[in-house]
Parts: sequence; structure tokens; C-alpha cells
Amino acid sequence: MKLGLDTFAGRSLLQLCIVVLVLGVWQFGVAQGWISSFMVGAPADIWRALVLSASNNSLWTDSGYTVFEAIAGFVIGTVSGSAIGLALWYSPFVARLTEPFIIAINSIPKIAFGPIVILWFGTGLSSKIALAVSLTAIVALIAAYQAAKNADIDYQTLLITLGANKRDIFFKVIVPSSLPSIIATFHINIGFGLVGAVVGEFISSEHGLGHMIFTASGLYDLNSVWAGLFMLMVIGFVLYFVVDYIERKLLPWKEDTHQNSLNV
Repeated sequence: MKLGLDTFAGRSLLQLCIVVLVLGVWQFGVAQGWISSFMVGAPADIWRALVLSASNNSLWTDSGYTVFEAIAGFVIGTVSGSAIGLALWYSPFVARLTEPFIIAINSIPKIAFGPIVILWFGTGLSSKIALAVSLTAIVALIAAYQAAKNADIDYQTLLITLGANKRDIFFKVIVPSSLPSIIATFHINIGFGLVGAVVGEFISSEHGLGHMIFTASGLYDLNSVWAGLFMLMVIGFVLYFVVDYIERKLLPWKEDTHQNSLNV
């Protein structure tokens, strides 16, 4: 049985080979003195840093804090932002009134809110979650509102002629037609939730991978910095595929459409 590169197993094997090759060249360069282990780190030392932090449970504790903050910020921000975005459809006047403020808030890098959020919510979990919410809510709000505005006008008109009121149109047309756009933001928002949590940990925290990376960088321990970054990449991959699985379950027709396009 041939292992084609266009199959999942083939792609995974090729990706693994690329990672091994990069790490091998990196380690060889360090061993030969071509690459400074102090400035860049070394794969072998990074592995030892991972094993050490895992053995004393600090890696798992910090990862747990970061994952909890990211998921909480993702859920709260996505749900609240989507609800507000859909609610704006109810009142065009309120939507037009608040639109400049939404645009202004969206244009500000949310990381700039970090010091304010820490001041308001303290240095505990709530401030990291609040910062993650600030990144995810605005994305969900804009996506939900745009989807609500683009809902099928002909279908709405048909329901009105049949005697439907605004509430009926909202729950039978606006919400169902907006769900694909809202769910599509999951992939973006899970990343923003992770970014918000880590940035909050950078600014002020006692736990979390952001705190681990910030502390290690202050001690010029680049191998521990890479260990923290590696864990963030692993967490990002896992959360992305979890969200992708949820999307495929909620929108099974998208998977069928994608498969059909590949078979053309």
C-alpha cells in the first residue's frame, strides 16, 4: 500500500521529517560552534528544560493556568460579542449610533488595554480572562452583526407577508443564517484568547506560560523560553483542532462541501 503525500498520514510524516531536519541542523550547528547556544538555545538543552519543568510539575501548572484563561476568555468573549452583534440588528438606530465607537475600539490594539485591565481586575485570573475577552468579543460582535445585516432579505419579506413579526424573523432567519459566520470566528478567537491570556501573564502574574517565558527571559535562560514557546505551540494546535472538530459537528455540510471540492 503506497503512502501518498496527499494523504493525511503522508503529510504528517513529511511534516515530522521537516521538524526533525530543522532540529537536527540546529543541534549540529550548535555542536560545531556555528550557532550560539546562549543567543539561540539548543534543542538538547530545550528538551532538558522541558523535562525538568515537567518533573517538578511547574510546566503542567503553568500550562493549566494559561489554557483555563484562554478557554474562559474565548467562551465569554465569543458568546457575549455574538449576542451583542445579533442584538444590534434589532435596532438600526442603536447600531448606527454605536458603530463609530465599535470601529474606534476595534482600531486600537487590544494589548494596549493590558495595563488598564490589570489595574481594574488585579493580577489574578480575572485580569487575564478579561484581556482575552477584550480580544475575542469585538471579533465576534462584528462578525455576528455583519452576518445579521446580510441575512436573506427575500426570506424575511416572505415571512412578513405571512404575518411574521420582528421576533419571528430574528429567531427564524437572522440567528440561523448568522450561525455559520459566528462559528467561523471560533478559529480566530481561540488564538486571540490564547494571546490575551499570555499577554496578561507577561504584564503581571505569578503563574502561566507567559509568566514562565517572561521570568526565563529575565534570567537569560533562552532554553526555558523556548520550552514555554513550545508548550504554547502545542496548546495552540490542540485548541485549534478541538475548535475545528466542534465546527465540523455544528456545520457538517461545510465538511461535505470541502470534500466535494477536493474530488472535482
